[in-house]
Amino acid sequence: MINATASTHHAAPTEGAFPSRGRVGMCCLIATEAALFSIFVAAYLFYIGKSLHGPYPAQVLEVPMLPTICLLASSATIMLAERALRQGYRVLFSGSWFLTILLGGAFLYATALEWYRLIFTHHLTISTNLFGTTFYSLVGFHAMHVTVGLLLLTLVLVLSVLGYVSQAQSARVEALSLYWHFVDVVWVVVFLVVYIIGR
Repeated sequence: MINATASTHHAAPTEGAFPSRGRVGMCCLIATEAALFSIFVAAYLFYIGKSLHGPYPAQVLEVPMLPTICLLASSATIMLAERALRQGYRVLFSGSWFLTILLGGAFLYATALEWYRLIFTHHLTISTNLFGTTFYSLVGFHAMHVTVGLLLLTLVLVLSVLGYVSQAQSARVEALSLYWHFVDVVWVVVFLVVYIIGR
């Protein structure tokens, strides 16, 4: 009787009592990337107004409102996709996931157009001045994260279309969506620092 009571006290914790390894791993990755982004943001803020020659931010930067709306909207669509998968609606999941990819792709395309304009119209490169160096480093670092996120999202979409993504993989999908939310939150910071404060 005593042994039975003791065994109940030492029973294994129920599943779901702790976050999944994927979620913990993703949170650790996000914490590391957040620290790196902080360094880039601090450098950009430190060197604002210290370029010895132009072009300067106010002369060449345009506020990217539409791309920003697209990227922030993608957080809503990926949340819809998460919920759909948890409830077993695989078609709705695939559709919302695909829309997330389109919105992220539109943002990345707008970034490419901006860089083309800055480089070939205003002759602003990473070696032009301090503004160019810090701008391309910060915005480029974010664009790289968006690119990685889009590749992973596309991989999940392909697996979903092939029938390999089901309700059982919802925890893994949620871990990936955390990364995408992180990319969106970082863009809010970059947008405020580069296009509002830095101009």
